Order: sequence, then C-alpha cells, then structure tokens
Amino acid sequence: MRKYEVMYIIRPDIEQEAVQAAVEKFQGIISNGGEITKHDVMGKRRLAYEIKKFRDGVYVLVNFSATPEVVAELERLMKISDEVIRYLITNDVA
Repeated sequence: MRKYEVMYIIRPDIEQEAVQAAVEKFQGIISNGGEITKHDVMGKRRLAYEIKKFRDGVYVLVNFSATPEVVAELERLMKISDEVIRYLITNDVA
C-alpha cells in the first residue's frame, strides 16, 4: 500500500450535517481498502480565487495508505460529488 494525501474543498452553502455526511462518505471509501493515518477538517476558509461562484470553502485534509484501486474510486466519487468543488490527491513522499 502506498501513502497518499488528499485535500478537498466542500461548498460553504451546505449545512454542517451535510458537510459531516460528505466527510464520512469519503472516509468510508478510504477505510474500505486502506488506512487513514491523519484526518483534519480545517473549517471554512477564504479561497484564493473564485471557484464555481464560491469565495469560501470548507477545507479537509486526509493522509492515508491505500491501494491504487481505492484512490481511483475516491477520485471518481469526488468528481461526481456535488458537495466537492475542488480536490487534489497526491503521493505522500514524507
């Protein structure tokens, strides 16, 4: 299993329960075939530039170990998710 890091931004206009549900959904996908080492919901922050007409977003950072299949499934779900406005999955080399 390889180490990965994912940072994703959730829309700011949804309720806190929906944010928590989205976070738990993505945690479940990672836990299905991997192991979460660090999880941090950083809260609502100002974006550097406007994304999909939003100036703010809820930032979430997750470090995890998983197989490439789990990462592919996570990326597929983040692409089609209405809650996520931007995401980035990288290999964690540290």
